[in-house]
Amino acid sequence: RGISQEPGSRWTEPGCQSCTCQGGQVLCDTVSCSVPCSHPLPAPAGGCCPTCTGCLHEGVARAEGDVFSPSDRNCTVCVCLAGNVSCLSPECPPGSCPSPSPADCCSCTPEKCNFRGRTYAHGARFSLDGDDCTTCVCQGGEVECSFTPCPVLECPQHQRQLGPGQCCSTCRDPPAPAGCFLDDNGVEFPVGQIWSPGDPCELCICQADGSVSCQRTDCVETCPYPIRIPGQCCPDCSAGCTYMGRIFSNNETFPSALDPCLNCICLVR
Repeated sequence: RGISQEPGSRWTEPGCQSCTCQGGQVLCDTVSCSVPCSHPLPAPAGGCCPTCTGCLHEGVARAEGDVFSPSDRNCTVCVCLAGNVSCLSPECPPGSCPSPSPADCCSCTPEKCNFRGRTYAHGARFSLDGDDCTTCVCQGGEVECSFTPCPVLECPQHQRQLGPGQCCSTCRDPPAPAGCFLDDNGVEFPVGQIWSPGDPCELCICQADGSVSCQRTDCVETCPYPIRIPGQCCPDCSAGCTYMGRIFSNNETFPSALDPCLNCICLVR
């Protein structure tokens, strides 16, 4: 490959090939790796042989001296020493569980419960005869009973009711409102009542749920000199004309305020 090598020299080519120069010829062979450990780490970058400085266990690299538990056996403890992984599992005595919820890692068979002439498996939930409001559970040979929890009600006490066959109280529906009560002036209007709150262009109605809905009226002036009638929302163009602060009826004539020689007439169009 264009490089001069001394007789007897040895070097490594890409692909982990070990080569030597003998009698003017290059002899190559695959590098032979001696791995003295059971869980070696892959060869580092640029290297050919795995290393025993650390361990590779279940696809996870572990440092030298690392203590860990396998993913499928939480109670087994393993340690990485010189590329070898050693694991220890706890010794479990035979028999049933010493308690309803054992804290150790031993597998056991929970005890069944004998209650009122019946046998229940561990973890079984059941109700007492004729009492659906009490729930019992079997835990390691012992039965624990408690009342069925009820939700917190937001209605006052006088609006709560307990129906037949129910364990928890419920809220009664509030009575339908008889009308709309206005706090500002203390007036109560019946459902369907329409009134004006003070502005003739605004009308309000008392709805069936006790709420008040108001809406304004948009006026469109159709004449240049409309007459505004007190208490009426929109100006009236059919009653006559307003001129210089005075009101004239339809077809009424009157002198002009700008020229005494001119007469004006009110025409409703």
